[in-house]
Amino acid sequence: MDVWSHLALGFGVALAPANLLLVLAGCLLGTLIGVLPGIGPVAAIAMLLPATTGLAPVSALILLAAVYYGAQHGGAITAILVHVPGAPSPVRSRYDGYPMACQGRVGPALAAAGWASFFAGCVATLLLVLLAPALALLADQFGPTEYFSLLVLALMGAAVLAAGSLLKALAMVVLGLLLGLVGTDANSGVVRFAFDIVELRDGIGVMALAMGVFGYGGIINQLARPAHAREVFAARVRGLWPTKQDLRDTTPAALRGTAVGSLLGGIPGGSTLLASFAAYALETKVKAKPGEVPLGTGNIRGVAAPEAAHSAAAHTAFLPLLAVGIPTNAVMALMVGAMTMHKIQPGVQVMSSSPELFWGLIASLWLGNLLLVVLNLPLMALWSRLLAVPYRWLFPAIVLFCAVGIFGSTHSSLHIWLVGAFGLVGYVFHKLGMEPAPLLLGFVLAPMMEASLRGALLLSHGDWSVFVMRPLSAGLLAGAMCMVFLVLMPALQSRRA
Repeated sequence: MDVWSHLALGFGVALAPANLLLVLAGCLLGTLIGVLPGIGPVAAIAMLLPATTGLAPVSALILLAAVYYGAQHGGAITAILVHVPGAPSPVRSRYDGYPMACQGRVGPALAAAGWASFFAGCVATLLLVLLAPALALLADQFGPTEYFSLLVLALMGAAVLAAGSLLKALAMVVLGLLLGLVGTDANSGVVRFAFDIVELRDGIGVMALAMGVFGYGGIINQLARPAHAREVFAARVRGLWPTKQDLRDTTPAALRGTAVGSLLGGIPGGSTLLASFAAYALETKVKAKPGEVPLGTGNIRGVAAPEAAHSAAAHTAFLPLLAVGIPTNAVMALMVGAMTMHKIQPGVQVMSSSPELFWGLIASLWLGNLLLVVLNLPLMALWSRLLAVPYRWLFPAIVLFCAVGIFGSTHSSLHIWLVGAFGLVGYVFHKLGMEPAPLLLGFVLAPMMEASLRGALLLSHGDWSVFVMRPLSAGLLAGAMCMVFLVLMPALQSRRA
């Protein structure tokens, strides 16, 4: 089958009435999650995982993906209207979006964010179509030795590109690997680190860990902050169409942001937040036109570039997940958890064994981007009104939803206590300045790393030198070491901070 046949198959799956309804619901729910500060896409997807157990695998992934990029778009609305990003990724958009809103140009700011995000999402999805088959063919040549080295590279990338101390990020990776080893060893049948607790013989569920660290941990962190009135942009949103000059300024900025986001979203450890910061930093290097206001004071380029970047990064993050089975960020790690829950082994075989899932998900990304523009531009005023909902009304519903969801999927009261315990741990991580995303990546990749390590040593009869004797494996490990050594250089340490 050629690309057109694959896309026809994908759109046939995505345009099925049930799946199209899920795309619509995911976009609306994701936008709502992005608009309301304090939840975020990771916590939202963790809470939704139990609700997807009754869906078909492709339908579940379509829903979760729509919530993911919908939250990215919704976070920009909050950043522009109230100077508080609803999700981490649009944090840079507020530096110019909010001043534009205060200057009476909220319409052009929101329109620039929406169209830049739509354009970048479409381009990034096209890159998925073009690159995923080639990457899958390359990954098909990997043996367990190369796959283990690739996983090491992914985890090192997650640690190096994480915010804060490199040592803390590496510690989070190791802790995640250790938590991922809890349960029964698939080869020997020996129960490890279960402390004679029957429920832990099957391991710690990814839902319990993600809900606790990202969901409950985020709630505790929000409640720990002093309550203060939020300044909501309550005026009616008018004049969404930007001027011709706005379009001339927005287009090159969106192109640059798309290029930056497409690159950073697909590398191990890359993230939408990193892409947003990198695109904004690039815009500061672009020479301003005569009469153009400086960045940070209401320049529309400061909205278009980061919005395009984090939208492109959100879409290209699916490339290593679908083609190789490697998650590049916390949301993609939850996608791996969703695939595992539906008995789908992430990796190269997804494209050949489940083409309807692979191409249906890619087609849904295009549909979701279109729906976000069609739905959200007319609903901007409604989203702004939702910002006035008191947080004290939100967090009890979130706590209850998490508890019901985790019990409904596991039928175990222990996992409810685990969610609470991980919530306290997540809050401690926040106070210590330790980013939890590497923890989740290490947790999800631990079984894959163990299986690959055992397979490599079994084929080499216990010879550890196989990892450096095979050229591709040695190159991947060398890349991981170079990332660590480079980031330890004083010049890069200060720039990373």
